[in-house]
Amino acid sequence: MEGEIRNFITVWISSFASLSYCFVIGKIIPQGFSRLLAILPVICLFLVLPLNLNSILLGTPSTFFLVWLANFKLLLFAFGKGPLSSNKNPPPSLLSFFAIACFPIKIQQKTTKNGNKSPHVVNYTLQFLLLAAFIPVYLNKENVHSNIMFFLYCFYLYIIMEILFSVVRDLVWSLIGLELEPQFNKPFLSTSLQDFWGRRWNLMVSDILRQTVYNPVRSVSRPLNGTRWAPVPAIFSTFVVSGLMHELLFCYFGRELPRWDLTWFFVLHGVCMVIELVVKDALRGKWPKGLPWFLSAPIAVTFVAVTGSWLFIPELLRCQFDVRARHELALFMEFVKENIGTSSVILDFNFGSIFKEVTSS
Repeated sequence: MEGEIRNFITVWISSFASLSYCFVIGKIIPQGFSRLLAILPVICLFLVLPLNLNSILLGTPSTFFLVWLANFKLLLFAFGKGPLSSNKNPPPSLLSFFAIACFPIKIQQKTTKNGNKSPHVVNYTLQFLLLAAFIPVYLNKENVHSNIMFFLYCFYLYIIMEILFSVVRDLVWSLIGLELEPQFNKPFLSTSLQDFWGRRWNLMVSDILRQTVYNPVRSVSRPLNGTRWAPVPAIFSTFVVSGLMHELLFCYFGRELPRWDLTWFFVLHGVCMVIELVVKDALRGKWPKGLPWFLSAPIAVTFVAVTGSWLFIPELLRCQFDVRARHELALFMEFVKENIGTSSVILDFNFGSIFKEVTSS
C-alpha cells in the first residue's frame, strides 16, 4: 500500500505540472490546431499515467479523471470550447484550471442562497446508511439469486458514485471556493431514457459528451438528414463513444482485453433512446402528455437497472472490483493505524466485527 500511495502522489504531481503547462499554453497560443499540437503530449501522458496505479481505490478515480474527463476537456480547450474556455466562468487561477480540468465538477451559473458552504451531512448520513443496509445482503449473497444481486449492485454503484462526487464537490469548494453543480439529479425519478441520461445521470460526463460528440455530429448530420432527424445519428454516436470509453476504463481496471458487453449496453440504450424520440415525435399532438410519471418513472428506472445488471455489472465483477476494493480498504486501514499512530474508530468500534467479516468474505 505504501508503494501505491507513493505512485498515486507521483501521478497527481505529474498531472498538476502538465496542466500548469496547458494553463500557460492557453495564454500564449491561440485556439485551434496549433494549441492542439502543443497540448497533445499532455493528452498522451494522461493515457499513460494511470497505468502506474494498480489499486481500485486509487486507480479507478484517477483513471476516470485523467483518461476521460481531463483529456476530453483539453480537446475542447484546444479549440476554445468547454469548461476550461467558458467566457462566463473562465478559470481565474491555475488551481481552478486544474480542478475544473480533472474533476467531475461544473460551476453553477447562479449562486444559491446558502451555496455549498457546509458539508451535506444529511445526504452523507443517508448514503452511508444505505451502504450499511447493503452489508447483510452482501454477506449472504450465496443465498441470494445472482440476478437479484446484480440488480442491487446497480443501486450500490450509484450510491458509491454519489458519495465520491459529493466529496469531490465539497473539497473543491473548501479549497477554491467555487460554486459547483451536483453530478446527479435524482436519477431514480427519471421518467424516460432521455430524462435519465440527459438531465439526471452523471451530468458532467453528459455535458462533455454533448460538446465533444453530440453537437459536432448533429452539425454534420443536419445538411444530410434535415433538422428534424439530425439528432438521431448524434445520439447514437454519443452512446457508442461512451461505451468505448467505458471499455477503455475497464481495461485499465482489470488489465484485460474488452469483451464489448459495456459497448453493447450503451448501444442498446442509444437505440432505445432513438426509438423513444421517434415515438414521441409520432405521438406529438395525439398524446401530448405521454404516460403519467407514476408509470413512466418505474419503467425507465427498471429498464436501466435490468440492462445494467445484465451487461454492465457482470463486467464490473469480472474485474473483481468488489473483492479488490474490500482487500485494499483493509490494507489502507492497517496502513493508517501503523503510520499515523492513532486508533481507528472504524476498527475499534463494535462495527469492527462486521468490517472484518466483509473484508474477508
